[in-house]
Amino acid sequence: MNRFLSTIVSTLALVLLPGLAVASSSTSGETLNLTNHAVGYAALAIFAVAYLLVMAEEFTHLRKSKPVILAAGIIWALIGYVYVSHGMTHEAEAAVRHNLLEYAELMLFLLVAMTYINAMAERQVFDALRAWLINKGFGFRALFWITGILAFFISPVADNLTTALLMAAVVMAVGGDNQRFVVLALINIVVAANAGGAFSPFGDITTLMVWQKGIVDFWGFFALFIPAVVNFVVPAAIMHFAIPDEKPTASSEEAPMKRGALVIVGLFLLTIVTAVSYHNFLHLPPVIGMLT
Repeated sequence: MNRFLSTIVSTLALVLLPGLAVASSSTSGETLNLTNHAVGYAALAIFAVAYLLVMAEEFTHLRKSKPVILAAGIIWALIGYVYVSHGMTHEAEAAVRHNLLEYAELMLFLLVAMTYINAMAERQVFDALRAWLINKGFGFRALFWITGILAFFISPVADNLTTALLMAAVVMAVGGDNQRFVVLALINIVVAANAGGAFSPFGDITTLMVWQKGIVDFWGFFALFIPAVVNFVVPAAIMHFAIPDEKPTASSEEAPMKRGALVIVGLFLLTIVTAVSYHNFLHLPPVIGMLT
């Protein structure tokens, strides 16, 4: 889970980067065009190096958040220097505060969501799901579709990265030593989680940002449901024929949910309703509804 939070932090830190070259978030309305300026090119180069380090985490063993946050600080320092040298002492500061507010809203929103996910994991909600799938005696092909469909419909609520991690644990427990099934099922889960996360504000950090900015309203995302289904079903149908037509080794694993598990699931759903209601009816940031 620490690795997951590091990924969230690094992804959110990217919010600090995109608009830096021109400090376009300035509230004064006056900005410098640094597109062809040396600092503009330097910002792009620093960003690229940071992103390469993020992708190389498996080899460098350096958490994703570290190079991205460092890059953001250096780029802001360069932007601030240019603005100060032009006698504009507040514009860059206003841009930083604007981006930092967006970052804080996303971070606090996801903090609530991850608190619920951790609580459900501790109450053995996901362990119970895994045990149920194992004990039902499904074949590999049936498990391939069941885990994919679950990932598709869980990701709009729990976000695609969390869903992929949770369902991957289920697949690896069920698949055992059948490497062919495990690999294809994991690919299917990633595709399904990403496709499912596209038709919900809660499915991905990107959709969450778009919704919180008011660019797309809550119900507008559901217009993507059919395209999302197509994006999941077509690759899954192709991979289906490569799945071994066998059954995993029978098991009698038991993992009953602990007391209060279903209550926590219900509270999580009610919290999402609260966030949507705050945004749609009270015109307050969704994060206030989540924190409430």
